[in-house]
Amino acid sequence: MRRGACGGRPVARVAKELGPLAVSRLTTPGLHAVGGVSGLYLQVLPPRPDPEDPTKIVPGGRSWVLRAMVGGKRRDMGLGGFPSVTLAGARERARDARDKIDKGFDPIEVRRAAKAALRADDAKLVTFEDAAKAYMAAHESSWRNAKHREQWRNTLTGLAYPHLGKLAVRDIEVAHVLAVLEPIWRVRTETANRLRGRMELVLDWATARGYREGLNPARWKGHLDKMLPNPTKLKPKGHMAAMAIGDVPAFMVRLRAAGGTGARALEFVVLTAARSGEVRGATWSEIDLRDKVWTIPASRMKMGKEHRVPLSAQAMALLEALPRFADTDLVFPSASGTPLSDRTLLAVLRRMDVDVTAHGFRSTFRDWCGEFTNFPREVAEAALAHTTGSSVEQAYRRGDALEKRRKLMEAWAAFLSRPVAAKRGNVKPLQGAAA
Repeated sequence: MRRGACGGRPVARVAKELGPLAVSRLTTPGLHAVGGVSGLYLQVLPPRPDPEDPTKIVPGGRSWVLRAMVGGKRRDMGLGGFPSVTLAGARERARDARDKIDKGFDPIEVRRAAKAALRADDAKLVTFEDAAKAYMAAHESSWRNAKHREQWRNTLTGLAYPHLGKLAVRDIEVAHVLAVLEPIWRVRTETANRLRGRMELVLDWATARGYREGLNPARWKGHLDKMLPNPTKLKPKGHMAAMAIGDVPAFMVRLRAAGGTGARALEFVVLTAARSGEVRGATWSEIDLRDKVWTIPASRMKMGKEHRVPLSAQAMALLEALPRFADTDLVFPSASGTPLSDRTLLAVLRRMDVDVTAHGFRSTFRDWCGEFTNFPREVAEAALAHTTGSSVEQAYRRGDALEKRRKLMEAWAAFLSRPVAAKRGNVKPLQGAAA
């Protein structure tokens, strides 16, 4: 700084106006005045290790800074990086900022307000489904297996999206969360509790991204724990509700008479003793109609291992009677062409006034195998895609007993087709092949 001719107020020293070549040669760390506009500097950062090779040192980054007095305070305003913003571009931005200051505006606050408004507009467009898909895309590579990824998608698609999918994340409140959880909290407690946690994570992601503000309406401690019963005390963990063996044939008569894709999917669940999610995600490309085998890929199996399901004559007849749709490969698609939710199968059971779960039919099948047939235990467990024996036994047991299981599934289908044998006392044990 230097004094005026009469010793008055300090006068700012005018920086020498540099050209593009001189600016490109500024490599010493620090602030370098470039002239042309008062307070315009090129900031040079110190050298740093190369992120791809820490043993190497690379020059520090360079960026434009405008230093100005705003409201009696010195402010440093970033104008972009060099050389992506050229010297001429930096001077133009600096003049524009100076013009705003002369008119009484703080250019930094103006820019912040503009960004906040843009985020607010963006938030109006970010729905819960958008946020959920973005969260899964960011995190699913770290999840333990494909089954976990499928569970995330299935629970959100089948249970959360119908209520929250099209809502902007900024508008979701506790009432919306309870609309998802309350109908299933007592009947599907474990699933509901996991879903709550997944919704909480998605909404936390949206908050971190600036798409919503405030406390998370899906949080448990000090919030939903005051509105919903503790899931650990609601009911003891145990097997899912299963139907008595003697009641299943008569139930199948009623089920076959029921209309709708959900009823057909549930019928296929019973006939194959497969898990609900495996059936709801089944595709025609997985099914070999000639060899009568349904091959479920490892990515859709709970244990992460491919599973072949022999299809009985009744299962084949069911498949052959189903319509096929050009826009989806799913065997049991919903009206929108997506997989059915497990609520759809549960709804079929509730309409039939049956207090069991779709998964419970696997337990019924296993009880039938043990009590009414002579099939070896290993064959019954293989039909359920369960592993048996020690790791050594499993290593030597390379096959999957497909043909033995085919006889078992034919016997099961035959039993299901005999409603006259519904009373347990009238059911004669079926003789399973020993070989």
